[in-house]
Amino acid sequence: MNYSLIRKIAVLSVFLFVGFSLSAREIKMKISKKYLNFPVSNAQSRSKMTFKVEGQPDLSVVIRLAPGEADYWVFKDVSNLEGKILTIGYDGDSEGLNQIFQDDLIVGQDSLYNEKNRPQFHFTTRRGWINDPNGLIYYEGEYHLFYQHNPYERDWENMHWGHAVSPDLVHWEELPDALFPDELGTMFSGSAVIDYENTAGYNKGETPAMVAFYTADSPTKQVQCMAYSLDKGRSWTKYDKNPLIDSKHIWNSKDTRDPKVFWYAPGNHWTMVLHERDGHSIYTSSDLKDWKYQSHVTGFWECPELFELPVDGNPENTKWVMYGASGTYMLGSFDGKVFTPEKGKYQYSSGAIYAAQTYTNMPDGRRIQVGWGRITHPEMPFNGMMLLPTELTLRTTKDGPRLFNVPVKETEMLFTPVHRWQNLTSDKANELLKEFYDIDCLRIKTAIKLSHATDAGFNLFGQRLVGYDMNFNTINGVFYSPEDMTSMELSADIYIDRTSIEVFIDGGAYSYSMERKPDSNNSEGFHFWGNNIEVKDLQVFSVKSIWN
Repeated sequence: MNYSLIRKIAVLSVFLFVGFSLSAREIKMKISKKYLNFPVSNAQSRSKMTFKVEGQPDLSVVIRLAPGEADYWVFKDVSNLEGKILTIGYDGDSEGLNQIFQDDLIVGQDSLYNEKNRPQFHFTTRRGWINDPNGLIYYEGEYHLFYQHNPYERDWENMHWGHAVSPDLVHWEELPDALFPDELGTMFSGSAVIDYENTAGYNKGETPAMVAFYTADSPTKQVQCMAYSLDKGRSWTKYDKNPLIDSKHIWNSKDTRDPKVFWYAPGNHWTMVLHERDGHSIYTSSDLKDWKYQSHVTGFWECPELFELPVDGNPENTKWVMYGASGTYMLGSFDGKVFTPEKGKYQYSSGAIYAAQTYTNMPDGRRIQVGWGRITHPEMPFNGMMLLPTELTLRTTKDGPRLFNVPVKETEMLFTPVHRWQNLTSDKANELLKEFYDIDCLRIKTAIKLSHATDAGFNLFGQRLVGYDMNFNTINGVFYSPEDMTSMELSADIYIDRTSIEVFIDGGAYSYSMERKPDSNNSEGFHFWGNNIEVKDLQVFSVKSIWN
């Protein structure tokens, strides 16, 4: 596609329909296409860009607009502005304004989702940076995934709430950004609920409001805000009396963010868990607008979660789980106002995962989690990803109830069994896996038994996927004690995408994730290692792309 010619036509249309600008650093255009395409250059410094449309709030962001050749292109969906006059101002090199053009396609549309380093079974945004999942909620057949999004660069900045929906937690459709920076700040993390009982007063007829809670971040403080939607999250109206909570003066800290809101049925009220300074605070409300502080638990950092789970599936025996962004958690009790931990903190996952959040309003009662994968994708115009959605359960172990974490059953549709072998030597297993060296996406399930070795593992081109040290009780350097404390066996379910690897140990007792970084000087491919180990079970699955 000749984007140079398209740009020339687009610039000419600006002159014909509106006129170029009032100054060298401002252009006006009548919106007639779905997207605006912007060239980005890593060599440029960030400069302020503003978007102004009569009758709508102004939007201000920063961007490295390319005055010449672009390193990559980003876009803004302007389909909601069709027929309106948009004024774009830029404080940097005005030559970059001349390269902005309208089109019904984004630059790179012809290769979208087929790019060399595009993950094939993990969610990634079309363009830009993503981090924390936000507002995870199920409503009327759709799983909503909101997320921290910088649409204008593949690095962190300009926090919006991005938005995607799925019918099955596997295949995703990316929608236009949902929440935009405003006079209170940029849009940091938060959550969403369905207000079935109209406690906030926003419902329309039989349509309940979807209500989002988010942090607005400014240079001086962070405040908690609310917005609502009556069209399944496609458009949002911010509460005209935001902020709901401004607690910097109480905590003497800017770090007050990431509200997680849920309905506490026994108390007939809403509960908010909010990170404040050194831990998680509890607030309550009857109408989602007026919030009362109740209690605080120290020892966590940002992105709070609090939910109840049955132990071993028994609804008569439940515990509450509180965790933060790092993936460490406490078990305890909760009376609607105070969380009381039973003991210290535990860990169920590590590695690239961060800021995981769970779904609300689930129709089947499952506790489904999605975590941000801190994974880069070389040479791509996007950065970050979401890890596989997983189901959290509490199961009895030798140490008491613990969280288990496995990919949701819906992901099984992506994986087709190819081969299965049992009772192999490591050399034989390595020989059998040679045919899969050049496949970029794969799932491998295996169980290994140590014999003469105190440690053993499984590599891919020199990168350690599994390293089990029975002497120090570690897996890839992290302490792990199997259910049988004298166990000589370990199982691993390994998911290999183009840029990432996720591993689930012993049925989800422990999991970890990592960026895929093969050693370019290593030619061994898949390689089991360890003195006289036995590969008791080895299964290989082919992978379907979620983008087809």
